[in-house]
Amino acid sequence: MVSAVRLRSDIWVAAFLRRCASANVAAYLRRRGAPEAGAIFVKIDRLDGSAALFAPAPQSEARDDGARLFTRAHDADWIESAAVEEKLAREIKFDSDLWIVEVEDREGRVFLDLA
Repeated sequence: MVSAVRLRSDIWVAAFLRRCASANVAAYLRRRGAPEAGAIFVKIDRLDGSAALFAPAPQSEARDDGARLFTRAHDADWIESAAVEEKLAREIKFDSDLWIVEVEDREGRVFLDLA
């Protein structure tokens, strides 16, 4: 079986930012990573001190259509925004080529394909 080719990270991020904008949701590129295959992390900030961090899903969750799947990077639905920032700082130390996108939405909408 031939699997679909995954979009480059830079193209996926640009499309995700447009998807958020089309829903009138503010989304920002906070960190640019490797254009071809950098890991993408998405922070959803509810603007009340709570946030969620979504990380790339494990390869075992990959689908044949090449879609990027994400998983929540913590157990609770929402954690303090400062805790998300700590997790991001640790990830950057581990992988300097990662991307960070931040979405500001009081409703906490995700706009991601979840594993």
